[in-house]
Amino acid sequence: MKHAEVLKHLINVLAVVLLSAIAFLFTAYGLLYKNVNFIIEHFDLLFWLTAGVCSLLIVLGISLYVAKKRSLYRLIICALVFLDIFAVIFFAMCATGMIATVNSVEALREYISGAGGMAALLFILFCFLQVVLLPVPGSVAVAAGVAMFGPLQCALYSFLGIVAGSLVAFAVGRWLGYKAVCWIVGQEDLDKWLNKMKGKDYLILSLMFLLPLFPDDVLCFVAGLSSMTWAYFIVMIIITRAVSVLWTAYSFELIPFTTWWGLLIWAVILALVVAAFWLVLKYSDQIDGFIKQKFKLKSRKKKD
Repeated sequence: MKHAEVLKHLINVLAVVLLSAIAFLFTAYGLLYKNVNFIIEHFDLLFWLTAGVCSLLIVLGISLYVAKKRSLYRLIICALVFLDIFAVIFFAMCATGMIATVNSVEALREYISGAGGMAALLFILFCFLQVVLLPVPGSVAVAAGVAMFGPLQCALYSFLGIVAGSLVAFAVGRWLGYKAVCWIVGQEDLDKWLNKMKGKDYLILSLMFLLPLFPDDVLCFVAGLSSMTWAYFIVMIIITRAVSVLWTAYSFELIPFTTWWGLLIWAVILALVVAAFWLVLKYSDQIDGFIKQKFKLKSRKKKD
């Protein structure tokens, strides 16, 4: 094995260890301030839970890399990056004592409202980058936004950022082509989704944008490489993003995770989403043909 290959493997393994260590250290030091009653009462549990989660992510990340599951490995890396960001924020809140005052969702929203329009602009930028650069499902960004701004404002800010990012990603795929998208997304992920979309891009892509938990960033680039027209994409992305963002924002607000009935409803919703997508995949040829015939959609001629 060449030295460059060995160095590459070593860097990838160390990345998992280093990112996990950063998350653990900042969280642990934040806990040591003990300026909230909940932390004081459950310090040992929170400390060892943090250590356990970080250790598990190290084992999982290294195992996925060794098993050559590159997509899942990158997902672990992205999860660790976000965990590090939240750990640093948590440490800062504990060190400044802000966590003692911002101790509820209402207090958090009141604190953010005092920051003026900057918080909204940063959140819109995050939603934009979430599509173009960060492999994070849009539902995750919306869930965080609900806690920060409330459902209506979150839906508006998310919609603006996500639609803008979607249009840029589509333009990159359409104008810069396969090699540019490969560099951004990764050839393994791109080829996988291109094969799944082959001949069924209108239907499958439209439904994936509508349903939660799918990799929206990859799909926007894939749409740019597909036969989908600009006009169809713009109309489709506005409708699907509006529906998915509003649904996600208000569902997180109205269906709590802290009650048994809330968890039951979420389990039923997840089952229905999985069942709906399975049916779509099974009858995708018939439905895709119907859509193309109904709206007289023609494949875009690609230039060699």
